[in-house]
Amino acid sequence: MIHLVALALCLAGFGALAFATHRQQRDIFGKALPPVTTHCLRAAGASVLLLALANLVTARSWGMGLVMFSGHTTMAAAIVFCALIGWGRLVARTPRKRQRAAGDLQT
Repeated sequence: MIHLVALALCLAGFGALAFATHRQQRDIFGKALPPVTTHCLRAAGASVLLLALANLVTARSWGMGLVMFSGHTTMAAAIVFCALIGWGRLVARTPRKRQRAAGDLQT
């Protein structure tokens, strides 16, 4: 159970940190978010990651908790990274289909 909680917290933290970058904001939302929102996302992402660390260290000792935190952050970062790549490819593919369909209708 502790692994699921830690992984969920790490996913939320890295997701918030990803949404705090200007490139992802433009790619996902179509525009940059206000600076206050960006700072809040960064603070929330860091806080949630620290909460996951505290959760793991409390459940296990410092030694095992840090090792588990390293594994959970690696897995969460990889999942968020792959999700962003998949989202980018999906969005990049969608307009071409629409353009082809519109082009077929015009000819």
